[in-house]
Amino acid sequence: MSASELAVGSRIGHPKFGSGVIVSVDANYYKIYFSSVEEVKTLARDYEGFTIEEAKLPDFPMLTMKDVEKAIREALQATSERAPLVPLGGKWMGGKLIIEPYDKSLQSKEIPIETFFHKVVMVREKLRVLEQNINNHPKLDDEDRVGLQQYITRCYGSLTTFNVLFAYKEDQFKGSGKD
Repeated sequence: MSASELAVGSRIGHPKFGSGVIVSVDANYYKIYFSSVEEVKTLARDYEGFTIEEAKLPDFPMLTMKDVEKAIREALQATSERAPLVPLGGKWMGGKLIIEPYDKSLQSKEIPIETFFHKVVMVREKLRVLEQNINNHPKLDDEDRVGLQQYITRCYGSLTTFNVLFAYKEDQFKGSGKD
């Protein structure tokens, strides 16, 4: 076993500090408690001046900061209210939405179409979550559920104007007039 692959609990010998126990390991360094000086010293994992007295194998592979960042990113994506990837119609890519007021003294608003589309998709996802909450709510009776479901369906119907933005028909809004 290489001296750079030791786990917490391994015992090493150091020419100056004597026998020590590894108490912490990161990607580049060991923190080692030396009883002779009653101190924790930090040594590079590739330091060649110590000898292995008792090696302990790591219980799990060494994580790098990149591994931790990736795991956090994946966990946040899995638990956040992010909309699924719904493709924007190709003809709208790179486009912009321009809202101009009737009064020319007022400033117009320009929004990248991708930003606007993302917000439309988020509204749809929030409506879906609301629908699930209504269906699973323990205090609503069937009549209340149906009434709220019809209201949500009418909301979907109001959003059908934006169907022109979707790349695929199956991603589009469907109101009460469609199957």
